[in-house]
Amino acid sequence: MPKSSKKQINEDEKMLLKVLLTSSGDNIEDIAKKCGFSRQKVWKIKKRLEKDKTIWGYNAVVDNEKFDKNRYLMLVKKSGQPVGDAINKITKLTAGKKGEEIGIDVLSVGYMHGVYDVAIVFMADDIKIAKKFKEIMAIELPNLISKMEILEYIFLLRDGGITNPEIEKMRAFF
Repeated sequence: MPKSSKKQINEDEKMLLKVLLTSSGDNIEDIAKKCGFSRQKVWKIKKRLEKDKTIWGYNAVVDNEKFDKNRYLMLVKKSGQPVGDAINKITKLTAGKKGEEIGIDVLSVGYMHGVYDVAIVFMADDIKIAKKFKEIMAIELPNLISKMEILEYIFLLRDGGITNPEIEKMRAFF
């Protein structure tokens, strides 16, 4: 007979995932304490989640100012044209060397439902580089994009599930 039911395994995985969202950089012993699990159980669940690609990476939440970069959000609305090879082009622009050549560091790209179809979060030295990235997207994806907007983050209250430790700086904006 199995030691744990599928329901219990699922609950244990969810507990670990919740803790990893804000504590992935902690040592395994601290993560185990937060979950109420043994170190071995955490290690075993974590390896299984990595193997089945439930977890596909770990990130540090960093202060953009330390990079001397600004963070931007580009919202893209696609036209009614078929997507075709656009996914490969977007991947090359955002995850390949082209992004580095432009001077951007892409943090996330997501396809979404709503007024816009794609959201790209990236860092760049300034708005001129962000606009250059927007122009290149328009050139590389002709007839596929009907509208693009660039928004600049002024202050991140939370990122990666973690509250900004410099939260008091937020008061300056209000």
